[in-house]
Amino acid sequence: MAVVYHDEDARLEAIQGQTIAILGYGNQGSAQAQNLRDSGLAVIVGNIDDSYRREAVAAGFEVVSIAEAAARAQVLFLLTPDEVMPEVYERAVAPHLQPGDLLNFAHGYNIGFGLIVPPDFVDVVMIAPRMIGAGVRDSYRSGEGFPSFVGVHQDATGRAKERLLALARALGSTRAGCLEMSLKDEATLDLFSEQAFGPAFGRIMLTAIDTLVEAGYPPEAVLMELYLSGELAYSFLKMRELGALRQHELHSHTSQYGTMSRSLRYFDLDPLLKQKMQESLEEIRSGAFAKEWSSDREGKLEFIKRAREIQRSLPMTRWEDETRRVFRIGDAAEGMKPR
Repeated sequence: MAVVYHDEDARLEAIQGQTIAILGYGNQGSAQAQNLRDSGLAVIVGNIDDSYRREAVAAGFEVVSIAEAAARAQVLFLLTPDEVMPEVYERAVAPHLQPGDLLNFAHGYNIGFGLIVPPDFVDVVMIAPRMIGAGVRDSYRSGEGFPSFVGVHQDATGRAKERLLALARALGSTRAGCLEMSLKDEATLDLFSEQAFGPAFGRIMLTAIDTLVEAGYPPEAVLMELYLSGELAYSFLKMRELGALRQHELHSHTSQYGTMSRSLRYFDLDPLLKQKMQESLEEIRSGAFAKEWSSDREGKLEFIKRAREIQRSLPMTRWEDETRRVFRIGDAAEGMKPR
């Protein structure tokens, strides 16, 4: 059974009196910095000279270079993008580490796959929110909190877990619950969701769209029915609240019968789906993906750029934009809103 920590398992005293440096004031960095400050902790921000730095200054934080922040703080939140973090760590963080410092990662990727190897005299922990940055801030302010995966990778002081839980409480995460796991397991689950579950789900959705449009149904109606109405998002929300199977009881008897009886005809897809997912899992666990992503970074970024261009040229993107505009959904509706 997994271990889950809540407020009663954490003491803020374990971290009070120590300076916390937020290294990277992006979406997660801004939310976490504000939550920590509102919990009464001393926070400084380390960031390059860009728009995020200006946002941090406007929010009332003392902002210095990443190297200076690393030198001044005893607790360091490494919140730069995964792909640049090893370089930032080696250049601006590692030279300033002192015995007893604590490194906190919001994702287990660089530690789990050996791209960053801290010295043995520092604590290394992870607080990985299962929430986007805006949600981390909003749920703190509402009092609800947000779930996280947490773990201790290295306990140099003998107090790493105590300090970890104090930080998680200050962020607001122990209100909802913090599930303990290794940093590599967290990274593996995250990558699997992105590389196996996400693509499989996306392929099914695209196949459904193609099937219905080819059968003569208007693309706008198809997209609205499948996901743009928000009904699917609401069902996923209810899966979280009630469970994936119990949420079916909220639907009509026609819906329940049709879903349950017709699901059987898709069972023969299981072996192929599982084979593909096992291939993805093995790529991740073996470190093959991490090695691939770390090599020829410019080539990978060019691949992303070209893939985005292809996606934007697809009929589906055009259909989405038109449907969102007509139904005044999101950014596409800005030009139609009353002034």
